[in-house]
Amino acid sequence: QLQASGGGLVQAGGSLRLSCAASGSSFTRNLMGWFRQAPGKERVFVAAISRSGGSSYYSDSVKGRFTISRDNAKKMVYLQMNSLEPDDTAVYYCAADPNAILTAGPDYSSSLENYHYWGQGTLVTVSS
Repeated sequence: QLQASGGGLVQAGGSLRLSCAASGSSFTRNLMGWFRQAPGKERVFVAAISRSGGSSYYSDSVKGRFTISRDNAKKMVYLQMNSLEPDDTAVYYCAADPNAILTAGPDYSSSLENYHYWGQGTLVTVSS
């Protein structure tokens, strides 16, 4: 089970940190990702982090502004979002893939279809 939190209303240029709490005993076996869905649009990839935390991947739209991290001891995943823009407004979802290999690359990690478990989403609204 995944529980996302940390969303809210922020002005353009501001920052937010999203958190995702996972339950279960196999957290370290999961590739973890963040996706977002803007109103009227499809859910799209934002960022992913490998099982060990040693590799991370980002969509071009957030690269350099967002940072994904994980704390395996706490079973937590984070998304630090800086320099937020109105186009970042969306519901953000954390997701887990228990089948990913240790060396899953960016193409695999960014594919929505590979993620089996999803959190409930947290709304981020960026005002201009």
